[in-house]
Amino acid sequence: MTARLFSRHWLINYVALVTLSVVAIPAFAANHTAEALIANSKIAMRSDPEESKRDAEAALDLLKHDPNPDLAALAHMQLCDYYSERDHNAAEQEAKTIDELIPQVQRQGLRAGALICTGLIAESDGNFAHALELYVQAVTVAKTNHDNEMLAESLLERGYVYGLQGQCANGLADLQQAQSLFEQVHLPQHAITALSSVATLYNRLGDYDQALDIYKSILAAQRKENMVREQLVTTYNIGSALEHLQRWDEARDNFNTALQLGEQLNYARGKVYAMSGLAAVATANGNPEEALELLSTAGKLQSEVPDARLSGELQLARGIAYLKLQRPNESIAVLEDAKRIFKQANSVNELSSAYTQLALAYAQLGNWHKAYEARIEGQEISDNVLRNQLDQRYATLKVEFDTANKEKENALLTRENIANEKALQEASKAHQWQTLVIALSAILLVLLGTMVWHQRRGKQHMRDLAMTDELTGVPNRRSVLRQLGGILQNIEDQSCAMLILDIDHFKSINDKYGHPIGDEVLRSMAERLRATVSVPAFSGRLGGEEFVLVLPEHTLESALDVAEELRISIAEYDFSRWLGERRITISIGMTMAVMDDTPSSMLRRADAALYAAKHAGRNCVRCEPPLTDFDEIFQLQAAVIESVDPLS
Repeated sequence: MTARLFSRHWLINYVALVTLSVVAIPAFAANHTAEALIANSKIAMRSDPEESKRDAEAALDLLKHDPNPDLAALAHMQLCDYYSERDHNAAEQEAKTIDELIPQVQRQGLRAGALICTGLIAESDGNFAHALELYVQAVTVAKTNHDNEMLAESLLERGYVYGLQGQCANGLADLQQAQSLFEQVHLPQHAITALSSVATLYNRLGDYDQALDIYKSILAAQRKENMVREQLVTTYNIGSALEHLQRWDEARDNFNTALQLGEQLNYARGKVYAMSGLAAVATANGNPEEALELLSTAGKLQSEVPDARLSGELQLARGIAYLKLQRPNESIAVLEDAKRIFKQANSVNELSSAYTQLALAYAQLGNWHKAYEARIEGQEISDNVLRNQLDQRYATLKVEFDTANKEKENALLTRENIANEKALQEASKAHQWQTLVIALSAILLVLLGTMVWHQRRGKQHMRDLAMTDELTGVPNRRSVLRQLGGILQNIEDQSCAMLILDIDHFKSINDKYGHPIGDEVLRSMAERLRATVSVPAFSGRLGGEEFVLVLPEHTLESALDVAEELRISIAEYDFSRWLGERRITISIGMTMAVMDDTPSSMLRRADAALYAAKHAGRNCVRCEPPLTDFDEIFQLQAAVIESVDPLS
């Protein structure tokens, strides 16, 4: 393929020498071909990495004659991806070359790609904390430059590392967004990879059955797209999930299939992972000698692979096999090495396993003091892992659950309103009949007239109560949603923001000072809201410690200003008469109305933003969609409005 491309380039140059009128053809043809090679290299990385490498190198050969810094940087990024799993020095050289090209590129989002390259190298060194820092920077750079492809790549890598470090809720959010972005930029195979990483997070959360279901659907898609390299990864992951479920025969079959695919691709890293899985199955089935033989072969291959965490996996597997053979001294040596690697990588699940096996090894030696220490360390990490899994699983589901729950509450309140209206209508009919009876007697007319007057006052009072929060005296959820619904019917004529405010750590106030003090804090919050906003803005209480503020005729910027003013005002407000020196802070989730919005859809987005604010440490403001997405939404709305013929 390379020779043919060179021949074509020479022919174009020859024609250029004959006539000056086509002097631009060589550069156009070469860059166009180089761009196609780079696009194919991206796809091939998920089917045949060697083909991906060849295409990237062929593109760089073409670009020597007609330089293009953007295309050259992309080609070197592909090579960095390739070498990060195979040759540490070569990967570092690619990173250096990319850094030299970055000042020359026109596509500024490629700066995120340079950070990703360096992050991949940090991962191979086992320095996941540094890798995460680099991926966080890459996400920021890609967002700033509105580069969706680089943003998807950055989120994919950041989400994977979040998952390894136990931050599964963050990881899941990143990976789901990455999958969506890959589909938008027409990279469906990359979207499949993002979904595979989602399944891996479920695996780490202990939801092995859910992970298996996703992996199996992914494997079918990968086979259809001939993504051989990704089939290897998915098949290994299926084996890993089956291993956790102690379905040893099925796990062994999948690890053997992964090994065959690794041999087909001559992919050392994939073969090592497959062998480590087979060794684990062998040990579990009472064949630790077979496991050590597999691990010996894997160790020789692993020396060619710059992957510190993989080295730790092998050492952990060796330690377990040595334990089965009653060889505790050898077990302790390799388990201590595994422990060190997992500590550096902050890989908590694997670190917990290393401590547990160390305790067993020291117990075999009769060193009960060391065994106890290792057991305590392992138990503490294991408990933290379990708590974190529960917290993360709760976090990933909370927004969906809360949104569904609030929609049910809204439906219930709507039914109650309808029932109340019918009851009021029936009461009105009864009053009409009473009026006829009153006409029979002047005395009865006066008495019954007075009664009707009181009843009507009571009816109005009931209406007021139905729309007012009893504790704080501000409008309740029904009132706010009804008023918001009217605004959203004409949203094309104005902008509108919704803010959900949540008092941080409110439960601790009730627990420490008692519910009466908590009620006073809620009343004070309602007063602060009333004092801050003016018509046409309106506020109310959603329930618990949550309040809502609707800001019609507000832009995104002015709504953010109001949110920040509220946040600062509450933080500075004096609650000392109830709470002493304790200060109160609030977290705010915000969204802007868009075309075809409903109160429920705005509530869902604002609630998701509130969850993001809490996860960011509370006492802050977050938007949903993120701020960088609002420009696209508003531009699309403007285009729709301008396209309507006012005379039609």
